[in-house]
Amino acid sequence: MNSSKKWSVVFGVLIFLIIVAGLSFSFKDKLFVGLKTYQQIAAVISSRYVDSVDPQILVQAGIKGMLSILDPYSEYLEEKEYQGLIEETQGQFEGVGLEIGVKNQFLTVISPVEGGPAYRAGILAGDKIIKINGEPAEGITGDQAVQKLRGPKGTPVEITISRPGLSNPIDYKITRDVIEIKTVPYFGLLNNQVGYIRLKKFTETSTAEITKALLELKSQNATGIILDLRGNPGGLLNQAIEVASLFLWDKKLIMETKGQDDAQNQKYFAGEKAVCPDLPLVVLVDKGSASASEIVAGAIQDWDRGVVIGDTTFGKGLVQTVLRLPNDNALKLTTAKYFTPSGRCIQKKENGSKLEQLELATRSDFKPEDLVSDTNSVFYTKRGRKVLGAGGIIPDIVITRPKFNPLIYNLLREDLFFEFAAENFANNSTIDQNLEVNWEILRNFRRFLWQKNFSYQTMTELQLEELKKTAGEELSSANLDYSLEHINQVIQEEKQKAFNQSAEEIKWYLKEALLTHNLGEKAKYPTVWSKNHPEIKKALEILSSKEKYDKLLSS
Repeated sequence: MNSSKKWSVVFGVLIFLIIVAGLSFSFKDKLFVGLKTYQQIAAVISSRYVDSVDPQILVQAGIKGMLSILDPYSEYLEEKEYQGLIEETQGQFEGVGLEIGVKNQFLTVISPVEGGPAYRAGILAGDKIIKINGEPAEGITGDQAVQKLRGPKGTPVEITISRPGLSNPIDYKITRDVIEIKTVPYFGLLNNQVGYIRLKKFTETSTAEITKALLELKSQNATGIILDLRGNPGGLLNQAIEVASLFLWDKKLIMETKGQDDAQNQKYFAGEKAVCPDLPLVVLVDKGSASASEIVAGAIQDWDRGVVIGDTTFGKGLVQTVLRLPNDNALKLTTAKYFTPSGRCIQKKENGSKLEQLELATRSDFKPEDLVSDTNSVFYTKRGRKVLGAGGIIPDIVITRPKFNPLIYNLLREDLFFEFAAENFANNSTIDQNLEVNWEILRNFRRFLWQKNFSYQTMTELQLEELKKTAGEELSSANLDYSLEHINQVIQEEKQKAFNQSAEEIKWYLKEALLTHNLGEKAKYPTVWSKNHPEIKKALEILSSKEKYDKLLSS
């Protein structure tokens, strides 16, 4: 290289370094000036605003303001919230082991954690907590109750409960213990041949729990596996990788992350061997399946390892890192996007055209080709099947969402199936897995709703009220008033028919509530879910036919 060329290269490198340094200092200068301005405004507000303002509140507002322009998942966590996050992801906490809710101002036991101190003491679903350590519990919030009931292992807490059917309260003295939160509430054989595993969340114990389930199901000669991730909001990234690795092998790529920080640019691979590398597999998902659930479903789909059934997933393709701060608080910050093995970014784009496309996926006649609007959104699985990167995981078989039923919605919203089971069938020894909800139970439930003064409004009624109001302001016509009232009468007549028209659906919700209340959560899966959930029924159908299964996974 001659001297002039050499100096040209050196000069070019120097110019590049100066530009990079300039950009860096420019950013730092802008940040410094901005922070100085923020500090000045905060000082002026603190000293000159009409009312005194707590400086800490100003700081908190500033932090939340910064985070509000980022994404919905970046957030500032105060110490209590941070500790809650740690407990949630660790899969355990110290306390008495009660899932509780507030009903009619009283803390009500939704379910005792199986094997926990409260469960061993004999506290039942439906019990109302009226005192904690001798202090009335009426009117306190769920968070306040958690603070009172949780505490170090080995410490006592006194609970007084009121139980339906008993005239006097019952006192319990319970010793707190370590409570393990099972992320796999149930696994077992359906139809005596297909293994079913329900995974509710990805915590530190998830891989171990699923491994145990798979080994036991294989020992029972399961002919296929259903992994149910519906409603699973995600959790720990490393657990998603490890769960996917149970079904994938030979160091296959599971996902890739990309971010501004080079440390976030990572590829994650399966191990050399898998616990379940060859059994036919179906993964169930829905709109509540997010993040870690989408990582697992996406990897299974991209490698053609199994069939994905259900509804288009949530579309959360962002990775959060939790950064501990000096004041014992923490910053949960989105630091990367993740991509499936085929290169799809799962993050859903919130714009009209994409959302309209994704809505098409709920149609029973849906085909993936129907959604293709540009070649950039099309990716290919290992065997050459088309998959889309429009946001979320679109299943191989889309199960159409059930038509909205306002009666069922309101019965569930007010938790009346559970309340009926708690008040009418507490400690009923006749209830077992063979329970069938007959017309007598259905009539008793209808009588129970009447006694509770249950009522609800349909969307049609709400819109009719608005129409009456507008009509009264604009037209004030007796004929119109008569016609609108006639419409209202027709609506009421149709609502009266709704109970009988929904009888079969009401029956299986009642069966689920009765079994869960008397036998625990596990009882609902083999006898209610497997026979009534269309996703599980379709999975059983696909896994019973090698021809159908292989055809779905062929290019």
